[in-house]
Amino acid sequence: MGSLAENRPMWVSIPGMDKGDIRAIFTTRHGGVSSFPFGTLNLSFQRGDSREIVIENFRRLSERTGISMEKMVLSRQVHGSEIKIVNKRHSGMGLATEHTLGETDGLITAERGVALVTFYADCTPIYLYDRVKNIIGLIHSGWRGTLLNISAKAVETMKREFNCKGENIIAALGPHIRKCCFEVGNEVYQDFLRVFPDCNSLMRPLNRKWVIDLSGIIISSLVKAGLDENQIQDIGRCTVCEKELFFSHRGGPGNTGTGAALLMMVE
Repeated sequence: MGSLAENRPMWVSIPGMDKGDIRAIFTTRHGGVSSFPFGTLNLSFQRGDSREIVIENFRRLSERTGISMEKMVLSRQVHGSEIKIVNKRHSGMGLATEHTLGETDGLITAERGVALVTFYADCTPIYLYDRVKNIIGLIHSGWRGTLLNISAKAVETMKREFNCKGENIIAALGPHIRKCCFEVGNEVYQDFLRVFPDCNSLMRPLNRKWVIDLSGIIISSLVKAGLDENQIQDIGRCTVCEKELFFSHRGGPGNTGTGAALLMMVE
């Protein structure tokens, strides 16, 4: 875990992932140079923060983690289900070079030394690693992406493109808005019930709204895609409850900064 002044970490490690030749981290809101309301480690170019400041935040993150900015591949997220396969020729994309992949909420690579980067302020980061084929995937799954079953789509992409097997894939869920804080109206509840009818036990009424367990639904989707539930880790941390540590759209002032998930196979 990174450490800075005031004992505020710059990132947290992901259980079951950040070890050996795999780096898997999730950044906090601390250690950067962004001002309110983006303070301080905003990593998004889409929030209104200046590009120079965001680049400086990436530089500091790179310096602390040892993950070169030239190795990072940034996503361009739209709460969809598009997944792209990347390699070393995409390295630096979104930072040192122009973004050429188009809109994508998931990245997969078979190459070492390629650092996948996706962005968050309450949505769920899903880290995937096939230990046999040495394939990694990093998926941004907000409630819209969850309804589009992006996690299962990512697993199917790994199977189709790299002949991966579900039983060889380990997965982890990083910090995100959890059932303690994720309240939705009846229309969204009905959408979830329609797409995930067998997950009704993961949704409950509360004060004329509905509370939905995104973690449970995503884990269920991964299991249906062939993963062993015992090989799926959940960090169990809520970005809203810990809004002083993580960026949170619901827990913040509305317009806030954005954190990032990073996943890389070390060369």
